[in-house]
Amino acid sequence: MQFLNYLVGEAYAMGPAPQGGAQGGWEQMLGSMAPLIIIFAIFYFLLIRPQKKKAQEYKKLLESLKIGDKIVTAGGIYGVIEKVGNNTVIVKIAENTKVKLNKNSVSFLRGETEEE
Repeated sequence: MQFLNYLVGEAYAMGPAPQGGAQGGWEQMLGSMAPLIIIFAIFYFLLIRPQKKKAQEYKKLLESLKIGDKIVTAGGIYGVIEKVGNNTVIVKIAENTKVKLNKNSVSFLRGETEEE
């Protein structure tokens, strides 16, 4: 038992040093939370907000798909939309070759200047 006391020693409880007068409860709490608030604001403006904006633009893209749009799928397949359904699109990828795809697999619209 003496060996254990030698290793552990005595433990004393320590609290904050007593201060004269009233302690600033709200001021102290806001002061300690300020860095967390600042970090959250930075994350919001650098990560969360741009991702929400990009997701909204992608949703608008999927809603605006129409027959004749030239697209590129998530797998890198180039094609032209032949038919648009609620959740699917039929894409012509070659002569006499049509593929039925989920709308979410459409990555982006091709520009008119891109090569065929």
